[in-house]
Amino acid sequence: MLQLTFTAQDLSLTRFAFSPLWEVVASVRVLREPAAHALHLPWVKATRDRLAGSGLDLRPLTSQVPAAGRTLPGYLAPTPVTPTPELSDELALLGATDPAIVDGGRAALDALVETVAAYWELALAPSWPRLRDLLEGDVLYRARRLAAGGAPELFADLDPAIAWSGDTLAVRHVYLDETRRLSGRGLVLVPSAFLWPHVASKTEQPWQPVLRYPARGVATLWERGRPAAPDTLAGVVGRSRAVLLAELDSPAATGELARRTGLTAGGVSQHLSALRAAGLVTSHRTGRVVLYARTALGDALLGG
Repeated sequence: MLQLTFTAQDLSLTRFAFSPLWEVVASVRVLREPAAHALHLPWVKATRDRLAGSGLDLRPLTSQVPAAGRTLPGYLAPTPVTPTPELSDELALLGATDPAIVDGGRAALDALVETVAAYWELALAPSWPRLRDLLEGDVLYRARRLAAGGAPELFADLDPAIAWSGDTLAVRHVYLDETRRLSGRGLVLVPSAFLWPHVASKTEQPWQPVLRYPARGVATLWERGRPAAPDTLAGVVGRSRAVLLAELDSPAATGELARRTGLTAGGVSQHLSALRAAGLVTSHRTGRVVLYARTALGDALLGG
């Protein structure tokens, strides 16, 4: 069990971000042990086929990624410095690592950066719009909980392995049992798609402490098909709008909603505009993406 002790300054410096480079690292572990990450089996099959056909040598990357539960080199997954970094931003940070702390020195570091970039194009770039929507939706949802009820509300449903009490955040780890003070450095909360079903933390210098957890809605990430609309609501607002309301249990972008429902992106946009005008959904810009979320009125209408 890791226990992180907060001060008022730590709470004020707690922020959200996600990390493409971390998803690279976590996805390598998924490919290595797919049975432990059953939710991602559709992705595993498609990705293994692409990798096998490419002839890409992954050893400069896989040799740096230890098995789950073992300590990961800090430079391989640095704490995000912005809320929505691009992979290129994080590769620049990775490439600026002191070669003296990397096994194999500068040559190994350069090979690692090149391999991560090539792996990304084959394994994650095809799915990144879907993954990004999931991660940004989680960040928006958590930020709203923090604004509504502070730390107790935020951490109440972050993950079953995470619990808040008083001024301390307890994180259940199998191989770690200690208490650490954040000492005014704050905490970065990073949702992850490929981390499920685990949590991960990093508190050592020089990085700002980070806690990674499974993103909300990851269980439906690879689902396909058109959901059924609530019959009663469909009779009032129409089937397509009822379907969209039902899909907004967590915030989502137009493209992701189109993928889930089978509607065209243009149709989704028109229906969301009508739902927003009726006060049933709201829109929030996160980086370059607009996410839609159900309002309390929308919740009541769907539940009723």
